[in-house]
Amino acid sequence: MEFSETLSTDLYQLTMAQGYFEHRIHETQACFHMYFRDYPFKGGYAIACGMEQLAQLIEHFHWSARDIDYLKSIPSHSGGALFHDDFLHFLQTHELTLDIDAVAEGSVVFPDEPLVRVTGSLVDCQLVETALLNCVNFNTLIATKAARVCLAAQTPVAEFGLRRAQGPVGGLWASRAAIVGGCTSTSNVFAGSMYGVPVSGTHAHSWVMSFPTELDAFRAYAQSYPHDCVLLVDTYEVEQGIRNAIIVGLEMKQRGEHLIGIRIDSGDLAWLAKRARTLLDQAGLHDTGVFLSNDLDEYSISSIRAEGACVAGWGVGTRLACAFDQPTLGGVYKLSATRASNQQAWHDHVKITGSAQKLTIPGVLDVRRYIDADGRLAGDMIFDIYKAVNEDEIIIDPHDHLRRKRLHGMRYTTLLKPLARKGSIVLADELRDVHAAQQRTKASLEQLDETQKRMLNPHTYPVGLEKGIFESRSALVAHLLGYE
Repeated sequence: MEFSETLSTDLYQLTMAQGYFEHRIHETQACFHMYFRDYPFKGGYAIACGMEQLAQLIEHFHWSARDIDYLKSIPSHSGGALFHDDFLHFLQTHELTLDIDAVAEGSVVFPDEPLVRVTGSLVDCQLVETALLNCVNFNTLIATKAARVCLAAQTPVAEFGLRRAQGPVGGLWASRAAIVGGCTSTSNVFAGSMYGVPVSGTHAHSWVMSFPTELDAFRAYAQSYPHDCVLLVDTYEVEQGIRNAIIVGLEMKQRGEHLIGIRIDSGDLAWLAKRARTLLDQAGLHDTGVFLSNDLDEYSISSIRAEGACVAGWGVGTRLACAFDQPTLGGVYKLSATRASNQQAWHDHVKITGSAQKLTIPGVLDVRRYIDADGRLAGDMIFDIYKAVNEDEIIIDPHDHLRRKRLHGMRYTTLLKPLARKGSIVLADELRDVHAAQQRTKASLEQLDETQKRMLNPHTYPVGLEKGIFESRSALVAHLLGYE
């Protein structure tokens, strides 16, 4: 069955949409924000990603006759149809007219601040929620993991995770997000074709096992790929594999060719990498690199480097493409304001619940990113685009009113950029390009203080509410709870 962007949603989005339609409030103007609450991987930042997939979602959003037929078939507990004909006719003839603004892919982002702002009719905002969250949650998570891995590695990282990814679409998205996060290549050929990113790979153990001896296998591979030869040396005994690779490397050198490297995929990688480097250097193969793989992540890579191993590159698969130690970003999508029509003022909304961390932020929001005199990121202010910012430009931690920072006098930029207007994509080409996003990631991370990029117990980057928003939210909460 052909993939349907419209049916890629939770049922309750559609039941709410029908309810809005029946109560004639479906055209009420609404503002929703997508954000996440906690730092992924217990780190100090995240890397925004998934906006290209979100743009494709909006571009292809259309209710087909097959979609409508399926919705007609969903039964109600009463025995009739769950969805009524007049609502289904509305869907089939309806087109999205949303305005969407989003953070540029590759930007560092932090908890509580909006990554995406969606404004438009209440029904439209509701219909895109699930797919939007799917796009941004997964891709941001993988791009963040990739950035952490690449910061730890300091030498090129290839993404090798397709075979263990969550299906072909998950693998495709993971490959792109890994490039955004800083990986230099992927093993995923389809991703290379789709996104124009470099692909890389060597050979598997089966290649070596298919020949009479390991040396025969290495010689055959060097003959087939004299300019792209990296040999996997751990099929049998690693040191003997290294020595066989050296024999082939010297033979290639005599022919005017170059053994690019050897790859080790098992054992004590730090010890073996150092031993390999010693043997290669003793043989005069100083320009043959040592590449490592085997369930690597930022922690194991940091440990290997700390032991003094000289590694030319890394292949990182499962723990990157599957975000092995954290399966989801946990991003949410919350209503923050409504109005009856485009001519009227926005009416703020807040969700309170029993958890202080889940208290939402009212208004039509954006983020000011302040930059100090040294070019470092100084703090982010969440503000309402229709309300004045306080003169001192004070931000207040949304969860701790005692934590405040004054940002007055610093230059700033706003983070949300146009992605769609009236349902049509207006996202600039440079904001859709994966290579530009990768450079943005690099530049963004360079603006963070080193303490905020630590793997363990990073320093917290200051993100806060504009003082006026903090005060108006407190007043709104008091009013809703009857405390005023």
